[in-house]
Amino acid sequence: MYTVSMEKFVKEFGLEVVTPQIDFSDKVLTCSDVNRPALQLAGFFEHFDNDRVQVIGMVEYTYLSKLDPEFRENVLRQIFGFKIPCIVISRNLDVFPEMIVFATEFQVPIFKTRANTSEFMAECIRWLNVELAPRITMHGVLVDIYGEGILITGESGIGKSETALELIKRGHRLVADDAVEIKRVSHRTLVGTSPELIRYFIELRGIGILDVKQLYGAASVKQTQNIDLVVKLEMWDEDKEYDRLGLTEEYIDILGNKILCNSIPIRPGRNVAIICEAAAINHRQKKMGYNAAQVLHDRIAKSIEESSK
Repeated sequence: MYTVSMEKFVKEFGLEVVTPQIDFSDKVLTCSDVNRPALQLAGFFEHFDNDRVQVIGMVEYTYLSKLDPEFRENVLRQIFGFKIPCIVISRNLDVFPEMIVFATEFQVPIFKTRANTSEFMAECIRWLNVELAPRITMHGVLVDIYGEGILITGESGIGKSETALELIKRGHRLVADDAVEIKRVSHRTLVGTSPELIRYFIELRGIGILDVKQLYGAASVKQTQNIDLVVKLEMWDEDKEYDRLGLTEEYIDILGNKILCNSIPIRPGRNVAIICEAAAINHRQKKMGYNAAQVLHDRIAKSIEESSK
């Protein structure tokens, strides 16, 4: 299970700390969802998601303000008694005095934000999904080619870093070299980045370590990138049959997501950087609905059909 610190959460969204007397430096968030207490404010606590960030918006605030003070106090005591991670009050609304009392008693921090409720919840869920996403570290190079995230893999020494350097010189951007941290933020999206320790550094055998950002400028690097295509480099094998048309597609499984994979045989004279560029553009065309291999196949089939007639 992955966690994110409460301090990082507060800093990310610029939240105002309403309860400075509560130390939340050791508190963490473990759930990527947030909750707006609804039935709980009426006293119904079955299936209460108490491990989520609790958000109080205008609707909840208005309902609480109209409750009988004794009943409101009882409901708020129960909510805080569930040891919820924190409460965030949106729209910069006032805090009920009872909330401060129970927050201090149960050591549950209260924060405020000027953002409206829906906007804050959407951004919060998006951010937590990334921070708490399942992840894995893969050996390879991740580059941004024409906006497509290309993960270049292959055996050590096959030329991944050299290919990345050539792509950088051609105007593309480096995300990670050697080690790529991959997060599964949804069932369709994988996001790759570099470990902080080696970010923007690249290793070239015979030369050593290069700082890409310092050599080629800030425009040559990127911090994160969605992974759209895997390019697998392998040594040329005379006995292996390679796909020459592209009608069949090969996929690789990463954290349960299937990513299209192109196997590129390497031998002297092949410009791998240009091949990666072509693969990126071709992948983008396919996403836009144009498949060159299928078009050629249809033309040949039509030609054969006409000839037979």
